[in-house]
Amino acid sequence: MNTPAYTGRFAPTPSGFLHFGSLVAALASWLDARSAGGRWLVRMEDLDPPREAPGAQAAILHTLERYGLQWDGEVVYQSQRHDAYDEIIDRLFRQGLAYACTCSRKQLEGTQGIYPGWCRNACHPLHDAAIRVRVPELSYHFDDRVQGRFEQHLGREVGDFVIRRRDGLYAYQLAVVLDDAWQGVTDIVRGADLLDSTPRQLYLQELLGLPQPRYLHVPLIVQPDGHKLGKSYRSPPLQPEQATQLLLRALRALGQSTEPGLEQATPSELLHWATPRWDAGTISRSLTLAEADLH
Repeated sequence: MNTPAYTGRFAPTPSGFLHFGSLVAALASWLDARSAGGRWLVRMEDLDPPREAPGAQAAILHTLERYGLQWDGEVVYQSQRHDAYDEIIDRLFRQGLAYACTCSRKQLEGTQGIYPGWCRNACHPLHDAAIRVRVPELSYHFDDRVQGRFEQHLGREVGDFVIRRRDGLYAYQLAVVLDDAWQGVTDIVRGADLLDSTPRQLYLQELLGLPQPRYLHVPLIVQPDGHKLGKSYRSPPLQPEQATQLLLRALRALGQSTEPGLEQATPSELLHWATPRWDAGTISRSLTLAEADLH
């Protein structure tokens, strides 16, 4: 079976409902895939059950459908992929590329988020410990389609990072790399808040012999006071009856031109109109909410 040259994905976390910032990322991902004649997948990143909002998974899928953002194939749930994550963690641990860490949050206060390597050579047992992957003293860089070149020295700026938490929950960095490779994702379009996670993912891809996707990090929608529009800050859930209006607003936020009369289109009609006109080269690197509201 032939697979398209382009496979994209949208991977929401069900810790809340989709908001306008989510829509901007989902729309960019969908248009980038469809304009290339590619597949668009949906993956539910339900790695952290304690933070999951009741009903969020069903609401997210329902909202995507009401906004015309139909996906290909079955939805993948990361909560059903634990065996795959365990297999890789066990492999890395046996190869000496990962180790157990018993450092508490209290102990790590004052490290500015850069792990100092205290447990690197301690040989702690796996019980009641986090698992960290050893990072090299190297810089990793990539060329983002919107943000340009991004570079990060893993040793100095990150340190050995967690791939499984002390409570047994799997870390985003590992799961996203494994699942993107497993699903054959060639292009990742997501929010710029994940820009500085990408070098860690590049390292894991290299370590595990996995292909490197192309990346496009869309600007975050920022309030005039500097706060990111998100689930926890003035971010009302998307309403189905506002689909066309908010899709038009999201297109403008992404630097795409619109035409008079589109306000009367259905979401599907609007997406059909926008797909051949998609131009990622017009996306700006940053955006405030006031700019996104411009008509």
